[in-house]
Amino acid sequence: MAFELPPLPYDKSAFGEILSAETFDFHWGKHHRAYVNKTNELAPQAGLDGRRLSEVIRAAKESGNKGLFNNSAQLWNHSFYWQCLSPETQQPTGTLKQKIEEAFGSTDALLDKLKTESVNHFASGWGWLVLDGDQLKVTSLHDGDSPVAYDGMKPLLTIDVWEHAYYIDYRNMRADYVDALLRRAINWDFVAQNLDGQGVSRADQ
Repeated sequence: MAFELPPLPYDKSAFGEILSAETFDFHWGKHHRAYVNKTNELAPQAGLDGRRLSEVIRAAKESGNKGLFNNSAQLWNHSFYWQCLSPETQQPTGTLKQKIEEAFGSTDALLDKLKTESVNHFASGWGWLVLDGDQLKVTSLHDGDSPVAYDGMKPLLTIDVWEHAYYIDYRNMRADYVDALLRRAINWDFVAQNLDGQGVSRADQ
């Protein structure tokens, strides 16, 4: 069965000035769709037809199939990213808030650290909040790399810092884009759900 472009969990115009409908038209409708189409083209050529997306990503990484890895990992990364966003401003609560305070001191301190990591990431990539064992950690990965490919790196939250994620609305102001998302548009309920260590499954297909 071919991989599909997952529907957005909200209307394209739901974020107002934070992210425009035009950005979703290009980022989700064109870039994400292109990763889906290319993965569907390359996976059968690698003998991986019918495998789950997470399995394709890991197999491509192990075999050094860079084309398939980049496209399949980007398919998964974007599917996860859309779920990390919410058009309604939320705050961490409960167990998630407690773990954030234990690891970083406060929610604001976490947001500052994740912003710094994401904004200062050189060239294209992704900022991540992950579970490493039972500890929350902030990191970043280059280009299309993904936590799916690493044992022990369990994804909780991601920020896309490829230029196509923000250029329409923010031009070259990556910091403004990252700050707007972190302060006003994170789906903390989704992040909390991923504390169960099953984040990979939530963008798998």
